[in-house]
Amino acid sequence: MTQPTYILGISAYYHDSAAVLLRDGEILAAGQEERFTRIKGDASFPNEAVAYCLDHAGIGIEDVRYVGFYDKPLLKFERILETYLSISPGGFGSFLKAGPLWIKEKLFQKDDIAKELGFEGEILFAEHHESHAASAFFPSPFEEAAILTMDGVGEWATASIGIGRGRDLDIVRELHWPDSLGLLYSAFTYYTGFKVNSGEYKVMGLAPYGEPKYVDKILGELMDLREDGSFTLDQRYFNYLGGLTMTSPAFDELFGGPRRKPETLISQREMDLARSVQDACEEIVMRMALTAHKETGMKNLCLAGGVALNCVANGKILRNGPFDELWIQPAAGDAGGALGVAQLIWHRHLEKDRTLNGRRDGMSGAYLGPSFSASQIEATFDRFGAKYEKLEKAELIQRTAGLLAEENVIGWFNGRMEFGPRALGSRSIIGDPRSPEMQTKMNLKIKFRESFRPFAPSVLEHRAADYFDLEGESPYMLLVSPVREDRRKPMTDEQERLFGIEKLNVPRSDVPAITHVDYSARVQTVSKERSPDYYDLISKFDEITGCGLVVNTSFNVRGEPIVCTPADAYVCFMRTDMDYLVVDNYLLDKREQPELVEEGDWRDEFELD
Repeated sequence: MTQPTYILGISAYYHDSAAVLLRDGEILAAGQEERFTRIKGDASFPNEAVAYCLDHAGIGIEDVRYVGFYDKPLLKFERILETYLSISPGGFGSFLKAGPLWIKEKLFQKDDIAKELGFEGEILFAEHHESHAASAFFPSPFEEAAILTMDGVGEWATASIGIGRGRDLDIVRELHWPDSLGLLYSAFTYYTGFKVNSGEYKVMGLAPYGEPKYVDKILGELMDLREDGSFTLDQRYFNYLGGLTMTSPAFDELFGGPRRKPETLISQREMDLARSVQDACEEIVMRMALTAHKETGMKNLCLAGGVALNCVANGKILRNGPFDELWIQPAAGDAGGALGVAQLIWHRHLEKDRTLNGRRDGMSGAYLGPSFSASQIEATFDRFGAKYEKLEKAELIQRTAGLLAEENVIGWFNGRMEFGPRALGSRSIIGDPRSPEMQTKMNLKIKFRESFRPFAPSVLEHRAADYFDLEGESPYMLLVSPVREDRRKPMTDEQERLFGIEKLNVPRSDVPAITHVDYSARVQTVSKERSPDYYDLISKFDEITGCGLVVNTSFNVRGEPIVCTPADAYVCFMRTDMDYLVVDNYLLDKREQPELVEEGDWRDEFELD
């Protein structure tokens, strides 16, 4: 009997480090380092994620045949060095900070990877956007497809168009540094007072409160946008080439003042800026998609790269674009690059054919992280002195659905953790979407985040068309769709006159907790096949209430990664105003719990399972 071929893919050193393990081409396990270290966006070498992947497979590093790294450090250093030389002496201060780090560490990554892993086998490298493209196409359900990747920057490329056929993948066009849609969006993220590489979601959520007042300035003065979606950014307005900020004083002058200081009041100006850059982004993405269709002649499109997490733009491509079907990698950012390089090794380097499984993709619902046994869960709760009930699955589902119908907020921890930034019913906080107060309650009392941020619906796949104008499925919560007209509540004349955040508390539909101010929702469709327990819970809630969806947000508080372990879940539960916690077959009532002891580091006290 032949031994299986294990391939370990790694992304690291920039943001969202991750590890992915393939066995004979199958995606066996995947995890982001932040989930294990509890450092949001952790960029360090993913030792914890690697350890999880190997442990899940029951193997050691000596059993791995190849290790792949998701980009090429020498090419990236070439780009950085040429950038500093091109703007010298302007970028000298920045080079003094970055140069020694590159020379000391990042140029010798092959040796570092081997040393970190204790690996004596072959280490291979792929280009950044090839890794993104591979992560988009190879797990997709398509035999052939166009591929569009967009992000900040890899080595030189900032966006690419590719073609995938069978086990072959080719990049046919690229947009190069310093012209970057990802960095344009990040510049506005920075300028509106949010954190780059994590605050882009906030800009997207804030956009519907604003007016597109600055679109002409963005498309006409910040850039030279061409019909094919390529563009040139006017670098007078930016400072990311050699400075330590995203925007320059000329940017401030163009948009009427300095950037908003973080954590200060959000004004109508920030809302209008957010709306404007979102509209501009959608226009550019649509032009790129049209070009991808024209260049490739393909009926289907696959997306990856950080910009592919812009679910509003994705929804626009699906509704208005030239493609029949769309598939988006759920770990579209740098974490997904670890998956892409591993698949390139399997399909390109080893020349192994793809195996398609009908309409199913190869991501296993993105449920690729760790799960925990009953004994591990009970041991964790016992260490905290927690009070819990163990229930049969049917009773647990019945009880939880009833609690949801009574407008309780519930931490829902079930099975394997998700891979990617979205909580998909495995590490989620859930609530009743019919409640007008649910959005505010969950934002302020549980998530501790800005009140304007919307929540997503998890809807039974067969009921999605009852609530949303959505064609097909959306299992990874990467598409925004309009709420159906017959579900909407028209605004009064007085409500129509409201501005900005004043619109927040106006119920927009019969499921107000998930309906954004523009009557849209970021939809997750839930199937029995992908997520049986979550499907059964929503089905039971539907039986009780006649509502076939629930509010779903990630199981974490602002500034922290999504929970990974039962201990993470319990601590988050106790530190917030959640009413109940469900961990697999265990139900916990907040009112019955002892006070959480905050002394010391509880992660050291309670071993991670």
